[in-house]
Amino acid sequence: MKNFFYILMFPLLLSCETEPLEYDHILVKETVSAKSANDFLNSIGVNSSIVSRGEYLYQTIDFINYLGARWIRGGYGADQELDDIITLHKETGAKVCIGTSSGGDLTTASLTEKILKTRKLAEAGALLAFEGPNEPNNWSVVYNGVTGGSSGTWSPIADLMRDLYSIVKGDDVLKKYPVFHISENGAETDNVGLQYLEIPEGSSSLYPVGTKFADYANCHNYISHPSWPGIHDNMTWRASDPSADSHADGLYGNYGITWVNGFSGYTEEELATLPRVTTETGITVGQQGEDMLSEEMQGCMYMNLYLAQFKRGWAYTAIYLLKTHSDETNHAAFAFFNQDGTPKVAAHYLHNLTSILADNPQAETTLETLTFSIPMKPATVHYLLLQKSTGRFMLVVWDEKYSGGNEKVTINFDNTFKSVKIYDPTYSSSEIETLDNVNSVRLTMSTYPFVLELQK
Repeated sequence: MKNFFYILMFPLLLSCETEPLEYDHILVKETVSAKSANDFLNSIGVNSSIVSRGEYLYQTIDFINYLGARWIRGGYGADQELDDIITLHKETGAKVCIGTSSGGDLTTASLTEKILKTRKLAEAGALLAFEGPNEPNNWSVVYNGVTGGSSGTWSPIADLMRDLYSIVKGDDVLKKYPVFHISENGAETDNVGLQYLEIPEGSSSLYPVGTKFADYANCHNYISHPSWPGIHDNMTWRASDPSADSHADGLYGNYGITWVNGFSGYTEEELATLPRVTTETGITVGQQGEDMLSEEMQGCMYMNLYLAQFKRGWAYTAIYLLKTHSDETNHAAFAFFNQDGTPKVAAHYLHNLTSILADNPQAETTLETLTFSIPMKPATVHYLLLQKSTGRFMLVVWDEKYSGGNEKVTINFDNTFKSVKIYDPTYSSSEIETLDNVNSVRLTMSTYPFVLELQK
């Protein structure tokens, strides 16, 4: 067995309410409010074409059920695909975010028709949200006869988003569903205000104050970025950072100070609480700068990424890609499943993690607090306290020491637990160790999470 666990007894000192950046070689006791395990599981999504580009409905259903993903970033072309989405929802429980796709030629009338047809999904419980154009910096959009995006004007993109928001919120069936913003807002060439959800007073935007585009900011904050090539400790944690310290194509460069022309948006303080989602992220197996990323490390990073994103305030995260597309085989290195349908290591690891944390999606959870300490916590170690509808605490502790080596970590609890079940999702979805009547656990950590199930 590659990790060992010991029962220890340590004193608990001091108190704070948020995860400290450094512990300064003292013992820090924290009282942490749990998050719903269902909320975390609901945040886990994937990118999928569902029934096209080499993906097939019942294979997609099998893949979603195996991963435990609860939403898909997708869309629809033919009306039949709406029925396919409903079938997928019935078989998996997963919901779909409907996007306007990459590029395309739309009018206000065709956009309205496309959106209102999704009432069918809403009535079946299969709809999650709507999303604006995908990366208009890479795929220009024609809206009402005017081309927008890329290096030209972004006014047609702003018009489309304004109208999309108005169509959704003006419909009695659809108005309760959120609208996710476009991706790559930071590339806007003219200051049309797409760095905002709603253009505020004092903005220098060309569009009027009060123009509403979206309910959630949207980023494609991939784990690796040309500004920080290679493999580094805390890569997934840093990619999820909403501040300028992200080292990814993150919130700050798209909604703070835009990365192409430096248009001002939200302050860092405002970004910290801005509602946000990620509709694409991931990392490729193979060469990363001067380093090589293995399938196993990708699997570890994908688990850590979902955890870091949720911990740092991202409501939904969709990893790119569920299955290798038949027309984009060069993207195979991102995917959970190969083009022939075989699972990669990342698929097995995520299956184990979601199986360990599985909870009744319809059940209500009464959230409580837990007091514990992590003495001399390494900077690469992070935690997420979850609670199931049964009341059971699930403390997830993960390490992002991607540069190599192990770290000894001790978790001290304020109370003695009748039992602590320890899970290693890189090994199994079953517990690998059970400790009885303990108030402390030691873990040997490196690049992936452990889950501690605490029974009072």
